[in-house]
Amino acid sequence: MAEPKPINWQNTLTIVSVAILVGTELVGVSWAAGWALGGLFQLPPMVSLAVEIAGGLFGMLLLYYFVRAALKVEPIRG
Repeated sequence: MAEPKPINWQNTLTIVSVAILVGTELVGVSWAAGWALGGLFQLPPMVSLAVEIAGGLFGMLLLYYFVRAALKVEPIRG
C-alpha cells in the first residue's frame, strides 16, 4: 500500500481561511434572505423561522460545494 502524501499546510491554511470567509458570507446572506422573505410576505413567526433555517441550510450546502471545488484547485495532500 502506498504511503500517504504529506499534508501541505500552506494549502490547508488557505482552504480553511477561505471556507471561514466565504462560509460566513454564504450562510449569512442565505439566512438574511429567509428573514427578509418572511417579513416581506408577512409570514407567521414559525413559518418565517422555517424559511430562515431553510436558507441557512442552503447556504451550508453551497459552502460544501465551494470547498469541494477549492480542494480540487488547492489539494491538501501533495
